[in-house]
Amino acid sequence: MGAAAGLPAWWEPLLSRAAAARTSDFTTVPPPASGGRPSAVLVLFGEERPGEPDLLLLQRAGTMRTHAGQPAFPGGAADPGDKDPAATALREAQEEVGLDPASATVLMTLPELYIPVSRFVVTPVLAWWHAPHPVRPGHPDEVERVARLSVADLVDPANRVRVRHRSGWVGPAFQVSDMLVWGFTAGVIATLLDLAGWSRPWEPGRLVTLPDSQMPAALRAVPAETDAAEATASAPAATGEVVP
Repeated sequence: MGAAAGLPAWWEPLLSRAAAARTSDFTTVPPPASGGRPSAVLVLFGEERPGEPDLLLLQRAGTMRTHAGQPAFPGGAADPGDKDPAATALREAQEEVGLDPASATVLMTLPELYIPVSRFVVTPVLAWWHAPHPVRPGHPDEVERVARLSVADLVDPANRVRVRHRSGWVGPAFQVSDMLVWGFTAGVIATLLDLAGWSRPWEPGRLVTLPDSQMPAALRAVPAETDAAEATASAPAATGEVVP
């Protein structure tokens, strides 16, 4: 999809670089040849003040069976009636946070990414929130909170950490606005910040233990002595590494 006219200047070079991005720029885990569950997420950038981009995220309810308490992009599994990933992402965002689909301009789809623990093959949909409006949890039993996180806060080295699970899985994370953003979502954000040229040097040695409240059931069941291969297969996102 082509870029819309009248975009803020900060969209470049993100758009040009994202258009040329491949799955391998985001992850070392390729999507399966078959059998994955098609899904999409909306990566929605807006701005509350000119020249200050932000990103829309939600936080899952802590009582959910899967992904409890996790910050995430709006999104979910494709429905038979969805014509493409953009339609899936916009429909899910409308259901989850009350987003008016007409307020967002879809600019492009990013490469498919695989989440092994849920077997989702996810297409991130990059969009410009050209007409921001109030949003809120559509279903409080599923979505606990909706937030707009500023890019300035996301790139602040003081807010950059790595999350470690007891199995040894380690991935990039952000501590912003009382949210610990990790896993698939943090991996996508980190790559996009790099592509945009917004990232700032930070100390990668800072490790934060993943709270049990945000640990998926599949990972919660992984014993501490799990070997590297099993830990990678159980990881909540395609990004990350295994550290002994």
